[in-house]
Amino acid sequence: MFKRKAFLIVAILYLAYLPLFSQDQTGTMEGNDGKVYKTIKIGSQWWMAENLKETKYQDGSTIHNVTNNTTWAARSSGAYCAYKNDENIAQIYGYLYNWYAVNGSGDIAPKGWRVPTDADWKVLEMYLGMEKTEAIINGNRGTDEGGKLKETGTIHWASPNIGATNKSGFSVLPSGLRDDASGTFWHLGSNAYFWTPRKISATNAPYRNIRSSCSTIYRTYRGRKRSGYSIRLVRD
Repeated sequence: MFKRKAFLIVAILYLAYLPLFSQDQTGTMEGNDGKVYKTIKIGSQWWMAENLKETKYQDGSTIHNVTNNTTWAARSSGAYCAYKNDENIAQIYGYLYNWYAVNGSGDIAPKGWRVPTDADWKVLEMYLGMEKTEAIINGNRGTDEGGKLKETGTIHWASPNIGATNKSGFSVLPSGLRDDASGTFWHLGSNAYFWTPRKISATNAPYRNIRSSCSTIYRTYRGRKRSGYSIRLVRD
């Protein structure tokens, strides 16, 4: 009798955690350029499972590829670039976009998808186990939720890539950033930064940051709009 009860308890716990750790609900999404991206269902949400590499808005207009550092730092309209202007890097890590590309006159997401809001990120974070009281604050939040989003190992992430399990299938890569003031590139291999579309001030907007040095998720409203960060999309 005891063995049977123990088996039932283990089975119930396994079934309770199965939706989080299962990665069978996968699919694809076609972007504005015709590129096909991997997608993953996490809880009730469908997310891109790789970073955006689009060069066009939904209406077919071009997002400007800005390679010059001075031009990048001065720009206040939509732009993208490859890290260090190297397309080979972009093939792995996706493009970096300024905030104006996220919230400009065009729509960087294809129909049926959107750039995730702060609320979308909170839904994901709380599904992964973050308490609501932590999800609503700024700074490093949670315990292992960032680790559940990060690609495992150190092929792309700098060592020690703390807490990386990728149990969600989200497969975050450390795509780095482009500096808003100088146009120079930083943090490839150690940090991933993701835009959200909300406007906080004339110069600032929110973003998420996931690092090799911890398994938490950093949230702040102080992203400089001319910075180059990565984009993931979530389905409407």
